[in-house]
Amino acid sequence: MGKKIYVGNISFDASEDDLRELFSTYGTVESAKIVTDAQTGRARGFGFVEMQSDESAAKAIAELNEKTFMERTLNVSEARPQQPRERSGFQRERRGGFGGERRGPGGGGRTGKGRR
Repeated sequence: MGKKIYVGNISFDASEDDLRELFSTYGTVESAKIVTDAQTGRARGFGFVEMQSDESAAKAIAELNEKTFMERTLNVSEARPQQPRERSGFQRERRGGFGGERRGPGGGGRTGKGRR
């Protein structure tokens, strides 16, 4: 496995192929990924490139950091290991029973019977 590189401030018009082509000048690119929003599918403006060798990754970082690509100044650095993400409080509350379906007698709601 090669060296993983973080690439920030990527143009929203850039494709993964554009990123692969840019980094291939410095060595063999094993993968290029632009991160997208899970809800909308739109690019989030950053991504990751994995180079085959540490040497080619170091050269790409040195040459491409703060360089203009598709009218945006890139932020290029060695990627940090991914940290486990904690669930937000909202997700925990939803699983904890807020807004769930009522069961049993007197389940609420109007059925047309009872007091008026």
